[in-house]
Amino acid sequence: MPREFQFQVSPEVAANESLLAQHVAKLFQVSPKEIQKVDVLKRSIDARQKAIKMNIKANVFLVGEEYKAQKIELPDYPNVANKQEVIVVGAGPAGLFAALQLIELGLKPIVLERGKDVRGRRRDLKAINVDHIVNEDSNYCFGEGGAGTYSDGKLYTRSKKRGDIDRILALLVGFGATPDIMVEAHPHIGTNKLPQIIQDIREKIIECGGQVLFETRVTDFVIKNNEMQGVVVQNGDVISANKVILATGHSARDIFELLHKKGVHIEAKPFALGVRAEHPQELIDQIQYSCDFRGDYLPPAPYSIVKQVNGRGMYSFCMCPGGVIAPCATAPGEVVTNGWSPSKRDQATANSGIVVELKLEDFKPFEKFGPLAGMEFQKAIEQKAWHLAGETQKVPAQRMVDFTQNKVSAAIPKTSYVPGTTSVELGQVFPGFLTQIMREGFVQFGKSMRGYMTNEAILHAPESRTSSPVRIPRDNFSLEHVQIKGLYPCGEGAGYAGGIISAAIDGEKCALKIAESLEE
Repeated sequence: MPREFQFQVSPEVAANESLLAQHVAKLFQVSPKEIQKVDVLKRSIDARQKAIKMNIKANVFLVGEEYKAQKIELPDYPNVANKQEVIVVGAGPAGLFAALQLIELGLKPIVLERGKDVRGRRRDLKAINVDHIVNEDSNYCFGEGGAGTYSDGKLYTRSKKRGDIDRILALLVGFGATPDIMVEAHPHIGTNKLPQIIQDIREKIIECGGQVLFETRVTDFVIKNNEMQGVVVQNGDVISANKVILATGHSARDIFELLHKKGVHIEAKPFALGVRAEHPQELIDQIQYSCDFRGDYLPPAPYSIVKQVNGRGMYSFCMCPGGVIAPCATAPGEVVTNGWSPSKRDQATANSGIVVELKLEDFKPFEKFGPLAGMEFQKAIEQKAWHLAGETQKVPAQRMVDFTQNKVSAAIPKTSYVPGTTSVELGQVFPGFLTQIMREGFVQFGKSMRGYMTNEAILHAPESRTSSPVRIPRDNFSLEHVQIKGLYPCGEGAGYAGGIISAAIDGEKCALKIAESLEE
């Protein structure tokens, strides 16, 4: 029988199977030749001491003990071409994993995606980066795979109560992700590798008899007697089904407006908003690893920081080591930032959203918009930033220390944000209370992370799409909308997820509830 061990080793030993076996042999007090396999289950970095260690949890197999490499395989998905149909609106992680779960349960998903397929999106991403042209249906937020496709592919979730995280990770491995995501404490796929995985998921859905329709934006819901009957798409076609999973993401403002216009109950939801800060990755490595050079065996260092400032949480969000900042507007006349990293995290810069939690009372100037007040607050900041930066996809930017001192930066160096920057005093972008919190917060950050507060760091504004500004309420048990039977609000856009893993889990949950309701 294998024995489970937890121990610490140097990064060099952790990266070398032979050295790892030698270390384990010492723990066992046996010859390294007697170690058949060190099967690493979990791996994380402990950088609390000057000598950085890797935490390893592993099963150790001695020679003669049966060891069989675990092979992750996809479920045996049935053909559902002639089965009952369920509409899935949105092909982000919530929608795609809902579709896979529906197939597994013997139901036929019809996935409607307003944007283009994952390859087709690239032309529109080039257009926003190079030509400053925003396609409202195909951009960093909309299109196959959703916002996560070209936004790093982080698979870490703090909430362990949402569902079976390992199941989602295993499915991703089955569709081509590296098995390392099952082991790493903070798994990550990388923007360069996600597109093929997402394409393979889509092909599996179609192979099993499901449908995936691109450039098919939902423009209306067919509702009779508070029951879903289907949806209308932009060419006027009606697609009928009495079960609809609504997984449109946190930026589908037209869907929020449509629901409100039709009298479908929605609620304003607090979210967080701020800037995206970019540092040299080498500087973050020095701060986090307490060394001049991180060496060959440590990954580019991430950071996570939280402070309470004037009764508000200010914290890092979607931190991207060795990554770049991207333009994520979803309509002309606004600018939005986000960050991503390639799988190797090998860019020269590190970036992170630095955001402040908002409260419902902050939206009071927009109260005439009812449940859309938070959305209008968000939109107003994005539009102001667009205007101040020159009415292109350039963003307002400021050096970090200059921002804390209310001083316009004389010059902004070239950053990873391809459309470019305009030097702006960022206090002009945000309401006064938000500016003051961020100024004080950055000073506190600098005290906790020596070297973080520097004019080498460039702030880009705004980071505003952290989560949905609207919640679409649903019954806690059935997951149906509290008012409309057969409507299943799902994922980030409905206010029930915060990232790829939690959105995928929520998609599966909605599919399971639909199957349960059909058995009654």
